[in-house]
Amino acid sequence: MHAVQPPLATASPAGAAAPARHTAVLVITCLALATVVAAMSSLNVALPAIARETHADQSQLSWIIDAYSLVFAALLLPAGALGDRFGRRRALLVGLAVFGSGSALAMTTTSPDALIAVRALLGVGAALVMPATLATITSTFPRERRAGAVSVWAAVAGASAVVGVLVSGSLLQEWSWRSVFLLNVVLAVLAVVGVVARVPESAAPQQPPLDVVGAVLVAAGLGVLVYSIIEAPQHGWTSPATLGGTGLGLLVLIGFLAWELRTPHPLLDPRLFRNRRFAAGTLSIALQFFAFFGFLFVLMQYLQLVRGNSALTAAVSMLPMAATLVPGSRLSPLLGARLGVRRPWVAGLVLAATGLGLFSRVDGGTPYWQLAGTLVVLGAGLGLAMPPATTAITDALPVTQQAVGSAMNYLARELGGALGIAVLGSILTAGYRSHLILPDMPAHAADAARSSLGAAAAMGGPVLAHARTAFVAGLQEALLGGAAAVLLAAVAVALLLRRSTAER
Repeated sequence: MHAVQPPLATASPAGAAAPARHTAVLVITCLALATVVAAMSSLNVALPAIARETHADQSQLSWIIDAYSLVFAALLLPAGALGDRFGRRRALLVGLAVFGSGSALAMTTTSPDALIAVRALLGVGAALVMPATLATITSTFPRERRAGAVSVWAAVAGASAVVGVLVSGSLLQEWSWRSVFLLNVVLAVLAVVGVVARVPESAAPQQPPLDVVGAVLVAAGLGVLVYSIIEAPQHGWTSPATLGGTGLGLLVLIGFLAWELRTPHPLLDPRLFRNRRFAAGTLSIALQFFAFFGFLFVLMQYLQLVRGNSALTAAVSMLPMAATLVPGSRLSPLLGARLGVRRPWVAGLVLAATGLGLFSRVDGGTPYWQLAGTLVVLGAGLGLAMPPATTAITDALPVTQQAVGSAMNYLARELGGALGIAVLGSILTAGYRSHLILPDMPAHAADAARSSLGAAAAMGGPVLAHARTAFVAGLQEALLGGAAAVLLAAVAVALLLRRSTAER
């Protein structure tokens, strides 16, 4: 999205739209949102099956998940600009078509590299879809109803990840991992029908030039950075490849920021971060999703490969999180109106960090009631913290820059999720390999066991026992990293909103 936008054009003024029309638009946009968000998490529950069938190693498993998130994040800003230029309803339809077609293609893949490529294609479709959701809500609903609608949007954004895992686990109980992509196709078709029937077209009346240079720089910088992080356990965290790649990625992203400060029509104006509420919301959302999606990535493997749960049991095990995340998202605006936005926001982040910290103490024999308790704490924390962060981003900007607020909200979520999977997945992989002590065995078998817990599980016996112990050690280190990230967000929000004006 461009830094300065004129008021959004919609089929009818927000204030004149009937409540029934508001509800229909909210339901349909949230369905489209759930379709693309669920795709980020739903495949996590299928990772053990994918590893067994395609022989993917731990780095390839990270890429199967992160190829989607990375392309999603890298293309959000230019895709949002295209939606502004040519119409958000049109972008929704094209994006859903790409997403659904790519999901159908994924059902035919047999190798991890092909699956990675198709997941990247799905990310292209998702990048076109997501910018139309929150922008449609904020431009359709009057200001007095916008916070409630945004809280629903935030609840769907968080809960659909858990629901996607649950539905995928149910499918995997009867069918192969390819059935997860069939779910994507069905959701995409339903969303297309709803968009055609009820969502009006909207676009920016004036269409500034697309910042092609900025789009290329941000995509290249994020790609190099995430690649270096995911491959770090393979090359070594202090190897020239890792340090050089990380440095190059950061350098390109710095170049992106420098370019955005100079160009007259930037994808993202860095000066927006001078607004404390905007900066707090963006940082909080990014670090919450950093921890949340990284947590889902490691948790599904732990439940199935360490505890021996079936895919359905592993998915159902997540329900305590959803049971508190959704009510927490609905309660948060009410607490914010009574106590001020800062207190429930910071409390939610501290709760989420506590839940991750508690989860870092689990092992293969931890009783489920303890796991459920930590999930309750984590879900409640995320539920309280997500809505105020989202609202802070959109409300910090005038109506002429609502598209920018929407774009930053998407980018913070997807970039945070992509980096969380990359960083926490790499910490997990490095910890697994460093703690793995194998009995005497052929070199090729030892290399296979070191590649992933899924490969070690296929060997069984003492190899699997050692691998499970090593995996738990890596998981504990990864989740401590996630807890530290969310705690950092709590401190940052508390400091950025310490002035009394932030409570208004």
